[in-house]
Amino acid sequence: MAFQKKVFLLLLLPFLVSAQYTDVINSNRPGVSVSAYAVGKNVVQAEIGLLYEIQNHSDINYDSNIFGGDISLRYGLLLEKLELNYEGTYVSQNITFNNLNLEETRTDFRRNRIGLKYLIFDPFKNPEANKPNLYSWRANNKFQWKNLIPAVSVYGGATFNLGENPFYREDATISYRGMVAMQSALSPRLVLISNIAYDRITTDFHELSYTVSLSHAFKNPKWSVFVEHQGINSDRYNDLLLRGGIAHLFSPNFQVDVNFGGSFKTTPSRIFASTGLSYRLDFHKDELIQTKSDDSSGKIKKKSMKKKGKKKKKKNELDF
Repeated sequence: MAFQKKVFLLLLLPFLVSAQYTDVINSNRPGVSVSAYAVGKNVVQAEIGLLYEIQNHSDINYDSNIFGGDISLRYGLLLEKLELNYEGTYVSQNITFNNLNLEETRTDFRRNRIGLKYLIFDPFKNPEANKPNLYSWRANNKFQWKNLIPAVSVYGGATFNLGENPFYREDATISYRGMVAMQSALSPRLVLISNIAYDRITTDFHELSYTVSLSHAFKNPKWSVFVEHQGINSDRYNDLLLRGGIAHLFSPNFQVDVNFGGSFKTTPSRIFASTGLSYRLDFHKDELIQTKSDDSSGKIKKKSMKKKGKKKKKKNELDF
């Protein structure tokens, strides 16, 4: 997570071409919300987790437990604003149908997709308009209405359904996904992320979902917490989920996290927990903006330096 420290760094480093790359890892974990920002050009990042879930259905009268793992591989492709990513979740679900005295095991991908994310608007792209106030701590930390203006990125990708997937029966082998991701830095320590996604577009069970996540960094920026709400609507499955968790930054390139949550309904009821880590290989190179001088060639004239030196010497003589 650690978005708050990254935003503060962005405010203090106006010489960078883009606000994509930060000195601290930019992870989408914990939670399922997606940052509007890419990882940065030539950065390779892996976000891996283990999950466990208890799921019961009051109408069908079944009990089940789910164990699995998820992975997200992210790469800053060609541009600072562009990110290529793969997301996969592979699970095994053991189900007991109490009325039928029957047990069943389902094993397959619950998420298997690849896509591109591109930043189309960044409120921090103008460093002059976002300089910190060097004379007032309160001015830098109080809420300002302009902080609600989010960075916005768009995502396009494909979901793959390989073989006879028991979680997505009758779905096409390839379907498509679109998303808008927004991110607002409400303060140096408080960040709001919201996503609107339309998934499995070309199937009979297309899915519309939204996610709203609020994260907060402590005074010790190595620790951060978050709370997240997710809504899902489709002909196959509808739900409202709430989750929260904590993340710890061990180094600028390594983070660990844990989160837990549940659903608001009983068809099915869901209680889940996950723990994981994020690690990046940083091959990013900063590109600096050259400061324009009065001379079109960018060189300093020796004559002008001498002239200034003489004036200074004359002034000193008058002072004595």
